[in-house]
Amino acid sequence: MASDLTPKQIVEELDRFIVGQQAAKRAVAVALRNRSRRAKLPPELREEVIPKNILMIGPTGVGKTEIARRLARLANAPFIKVEASKFTEVGYVGRDVDSMVRDLVQVAVRMVEAERMERVQDKAEQAVIERIVDVLHPLPSREERPQGPLGSFHDAMAQLFGRQAQQPPYPPHDDEALRAREEQAERIREGLRRRIRAGEMDDQLITVEVETSQMPASSVFSPAGMEEIVMNVQDLFGGMMPKRRKSRTMTIGEARKALLNEEARKLIDMDEVVQEAIARVEESGIIFLDELDKISGREGGHGPDVSREGVQRDILPIIEGCTVVTRYGPVRTDHILFIAAGAFHVSKPSDLIPELQGRLPIRVELDSLTEEDFRHILTEPENALTKQYSALMATEGVTLEWTEDGISEIAKLAAQVNQQTENIGARRLHTVMERLLEDLSFHAPDMPGTTVTVDAAFVRSKLASITKDYDLSRYIL
Repeated sequence: MASDLTPKQIVEELDRFIVGQQAAKRAVAVALRNRSRRAKLPPELREEVIPKNILMIGPTGVGKTEIARRLARLANAPFIKVEASKFTEVGYVGRDVDSMVRDLVQVAVRMVEAERMERVQDKAEQAVIERIVDVLHPLPSREERPQGPLGSFHDAMAQLFGRQAQQPPYPPHDDEALRAREEQAERIREGLRRRIRAGEMDDQLITVEVETSQMPASSVFSPAGMEEIVMNVQDLFGGMMPKRRKSRTMTIGEARKALLNEEARKLIDMDEVVQEAIARVEESGIIFLDELDKISGREGGHGPDVSREGVQRDILPIIEGCTVVTRYGPVRTDHILFIAAGAFHVSKPSDLIPELQGRLPIRVELDSLTEEDFRHILTEPENALTKQYSALMATEGVTLEWTEDGISEIAKLAAQVNQQTENIGARRLHTVMERLLEDLSFHAPDMPGTTVTVDAAFVRSKLASITKDYDLSRYIL
């Protein structure tokens, strides 16, 4: 578990996916470790320890978002990324700042629900098999009337006089016959269960009833910020409205997948899921607030423009700690960890309102990526681009071999384009790699069994003409 990891171990985990930026990694590692430390404090002191929110300062594409995302995954914590520029101050049409907490709760509910459903997969699988067996070979019902002259006579007389058919006093041996039929049916059903579990009947067609999607959502607007709140009619009326079902014909293999989630949801308590989700949000939620620099700076507009300072003042209570009403109940934001980020090319962190600056006490400056960093990014992380493209081409039967000089040439060209045009950090590598392998990706289906070596000569032959032409590289790379 992440709570057992020391800050050094957390940094080592982040190093597997992110190159450089040691200062930022150390800051988030300490913030994560402080959460586990806080959990061990006495209750009266625990409430007083607030999270040390972090402000990351650095150009785009250097790893700010990736650090926060990997940290949340490492901590198994609810996480969302929001852009500060999407919010508007109260009174203007746009997203309400409270929506970031509502979205985080929704993420937490889905996370906890998925975990609970995973725990009951075995029971759900058994229930699915029983449903399929019931369709293929149902058990004989004790309410069934035996066929024969006696039963037909009583039915006919009942219809003739317009009365409900009465069960005649059948001989005792009918119960024995019914038990015999049940035993025979159970032997057949057990054989079906074994075959279904083994996948021997996956291609056989079957007609089953499945739940349809819930009723369409209705949208209303909250008075504060005109935030659109989506409410589901099914949630409003609870269990009073039965879930809609329809019959579908599919293979048994498809039916097992279609019914699995349905049966798993029946085995979990959604009230407990919601309670745990809210607890996770309040104790370990992480909100990554990007583009904070876009709402900082001095006001320079004229007319009825949205005030940047107004947006900051609306965000401030969320970071300071308040209670937000969500569809699942009230949620406190006092101990949610906020990681804010921005390039701050034009404005400075000091341009933020003082109250907001005080709520982001940890400042970390991220370095711009160099040619050497690009070289490491292309090869070292577990999700390195070279590994991704090699795996993609392998699906077509094409083998990609990367040489040292080829990787160096790609890193050199990416750094060069970043210097000549806009510096978009590591994202430039995606652009360069796509242009480099465009022809190969197009013709790969016709080249199974081929080995392609990506060396410096290959890179120059594909990209040299573009990088030499400054105007062309601005538009293509």
